[in-house]
Parts: sequence; structure tokens; C-alpha cells
Amino acid sequence: MTISPFVYGKIVDNQSFTNREQEVAKLQSNLLQGIHTMIISPRRWGKSSLVEKVLATINLKHKQHKTVLIDLFTVGTEKDFLELFAREVLKASSGKWEERIRLAKDLFKTLVPKISLGADPFTEFSISFDIEELKKNSDEILNLPEKLALKKGIKLIICLDEFQNLAYFPEYELLEKKMRAVWQRHKHVTYCLYGSKRHMMETIFNDSSKPFYKFGDIMVLPKIEKQKWTDFIMESFERTGKKIDPETADRIPKIMKNHSWYVQQLAHYVWNLTKTKATKVEFIRALAEVVTANTPLFQNEIESLSNTQVNILKAVAKNETQLTSSQVMTTYELGTPNNVIKNKKTLADKDLILETENGYEFADPVFELWFRKQYFNTEFAV
Repeated sequence: MTISPFVYGKIVDNQSFTNREQEVAKLQSNLLQGIHTMIISPRRWGKSSLVEKVLATINLKHKQHKTVLIDLFTVGTEKDFLELFAREVLKASSGKWEERIRLAKDLFKTLVPKISLGADPFTEFSISFDIEELKKNSDEILNLPEKLALKKGIKLIICLDEFQNLAYFPEYELLEKKMRAVWQRHKHVTYCLYGSKRHMMETIFNDSSKPFYKFGDIMVLPKIEKQKWTDFIMESFERTGKKIDPETADRIPKIMKNHSWYVQQLAHYVWNLTKTKATKVEFIRALAEVVTANTPLFQNEIESLSNTQVNILKAVAKNETQLTSSQVMTTYELGTPNNVIKNKKTLADKDLILETENGYEFADPVFELWFRKQYFNTEFAV
């Protein structure tokens, strides 16, 4: 059975990874030259795939560098974070579990690590610390990468995915200051910080009152151009023994507004419905399937919003730009200007809307299609 060339919902491999040449080159150059880099973009624009592609290349071609990739999505406490950080840094330093244990004992001067090994000590390796000692000596863990790099004569690249999740910790402000204070002194370690909550990431790195302000280079990930998506879709169909007419291929990124996740998803649905050649018929069926597949998620999203917040989405759907004008607030029942400002922030924090030069737009193109159909009975413009 031929496998679909379009990938979404997981890290995109080399064959399905498309048209990020400039971003790949810049991120790789930054990390190899020791420039801390923060990547900011809306959800599902391909940040994780970009980082993993760059790390794979570095691992292959630059043996003096060791890379660490830590996903903070499920980390719930500061203790969990520090222990995960220590474990992954030690694992990256050596493939020999005996050496990891030796390094842990040598490098921790105040903290006493408790190390556990599973049936496979190479993969089932964990480290823990006494919670009270950890609170007093967290700097020792944050400084572990630099000590390790010096001892091993290597350079470390540490990438933290879903970095904004740390901001939910009760004492995050203190941890944030400690991380910045320790990491800015590192000479042999480079950090790449990124996450799926664009608004929170912008606050962490762009607010001059925050510790991580000007910590390094900020990469704002752009959308891939429509023509590049069209070419990629046509080439992918042909590579797997199918065809798609240029007009249909062009419709996919156009209606998905070049959103990486959804372009891949819609292209996959079209590919899956195609026997020999995709046309507008397969496109229309596939688009309906994509909207239907995401409907439960969108319904849950709407249920979490107040009526006023939904009304702001209605105004955005109608291309209103001056949300605090008297006419718009009256027409859509948005409340007071202060209410509008507060609700706009909530919707931005949830990554439902984005502020643009011309006003506001939906961050999620499929949610926008569903919303327009649900509230205005607007048919999909295909």
C-alpha cells in the first residue's frame, strides 16, 4: 500500500518537510555559532519539525556538538522540570550509563542525585533529588550543561519545546530570573526556546520588563508561500503515482491560508480520495471531511468562551477592524471598551485571533470556515 506523502499531527520527516530553506540555514547557523534563539509562531506552523530537522543535520555533520531536545508539554511542577532537565542533559553527554552515573556524582557538589535504572539502562535512566534541597540549590542543575560541556570538551545545544508551560508554575518568576542569570553566563551551551502559545512566548521574550528580554535572536516563523505549497503538492502526488491538476493543487494552500498543519491535512484527504487524478470534486469532499474531523475540537473551544467573546469572533468574521468603535460595540454587543480589550487578550492568549496590520484575523483557517458556517451559514468559498 502506498503511504500518503502528506504528514500532519507528528514531526514531519525529510521527504515531507518542505520549503524552509532560509529558516533551516539561519537556525543551524545560530545554534552552531552559540547564538541563543527563540522561535515564535502560531500553533502548528512547523516549529518542532524545523528544530528537529536542524538537530538531525547537526548530529550528522558536527560531532563536536551534542544536542538535547526536551518537550515540556507534560511537565507539571518545577521539580519535574529540573529533574527532566538534568536527566536529558546527562543522557546526551554519553551513551554509556556507567559514565552518566559517574558524571552525575562528579558534577553535583551540593545536591545528592538518586539514580534509577530500568531493564534497559540506556533508555530507562532517571534521576531525582530531595525536594527541599532542590529548592535551595536549583542553580546547580541549571548550570549542569556548562559544567558538563567543559568536562567533556564538547558544545551543547539544548532545545526546550513548549517553553511557555513553565510560566504556569507558582514560583515561575523566581525560576525565570534564575534561568536567565545562569544561562547567560554559559560559553559552551546554546539554547533554543520555542512553544505553541504565541502570545505567551511574545510576552516572555519581547517584554522589556521580563528576564528573558534580549536573551538572544528571535525568529518569527513566517508562513510558507502559496506557490511553494502548490509545487510541493503536485510533486508529492506525482511521486506516489497520482496526479492533481494545478488549479486544485493551488486551492489547497489558498483556502488553508498557507497554514502548514492544515495544508498537509487537506492535501492528505484529497490524496486519499484520489484514484488517479484529483480534481475539484475530490477537493470539495476532502474539505468537508477536514472541517467535520475538527468540529468536536471547535465545539469545545466555543463552549469555553463567553457570549461576548463569541461576539468578538463574529465581528472579526465580518472583517470589522475597529472593535472598540461605538458602532461595532453596539452592533455586536461587545460591552465597554475595557471589556473588548480584555476579551481580545483572552482570544489572543487562546490563539484564536491574531492582530495584523489591518485589524484582526482568525489564527486557525479551518476554525474560521467552521465558525462562518455555524454562525452565518456561509458556504465554503472554493
